[in-house]
Amino acid sequence: MIASKIDMSSKTKPVLPPIMQGKLILNGENPFIRLSHAPGEPLTCDASLWTITYSPEGAGHALFIKSELTHSAWRIYTDNPQMVRWLQATVQGMLNPDTASHGIAITEAQFLQQGDLQSNWIHKVLAESDEITLTWSRLIDPLLMAHDQPAQLPERKYGVCVVMIPALEAALTINGQKASGKVWPCTYDGRPFSTASLAFSESWRER
Repeated sequence: MIASKIDMSSKTKPVLPPIMQGKLILNGENPFIRLSHAPGEPLTCDASLWTITYSPEGAGHALFIKSELTHSAWRIYTDNPQMVRWLQATVQGMLNPDTASHGIAITEAQFLQQGDLQSNWIHKVLAESDEITLTWSRLIDPLLMAHDQPAQLPERKYGVCVVMIPALEAALTINGQKASGKVWPCTYDGRPFSTASLAFSESWRER
């Protein structure tokens, strides 16, 4: 690394925000859809979609999904299998231990995105035998959220900062069949939230 005498300290030149502690391990997006028949009931559909711009295993996309359309078994679709295995061993596996198993089959797929944040946001996942569409709509005010690995939650070994844009409606289809259940509104720290949300500018770090 080239040494520099230029001081860009946020304490003396507050043009940039302070640097957060820890090692950055992931940057990207992680929208999710969680559907059920009633608030608090078991999920009928659980989908976690990753669009990663930076990780130790490169960039790429991954969809972790479980619903009655997958016979209540987890499936993974991706364009970077090595990145998926890393995700399973780190952030995704921490968020949902059920998705950490290497016994879950990986299917190669292409990922397409369209839409805007004024109407709806759509992702398509195209595999050899499956076409999956995820849609978020009726988006509400975004929330800037940060998690600094509080001591009372030692199982969360990573910190995160993210922009969440909750959706009051969301849907997932596989080969034209719609997953059952619906999105339910809720609150988070007193702010409107829901069981489906876009998650942008997502950065994960470890101590």
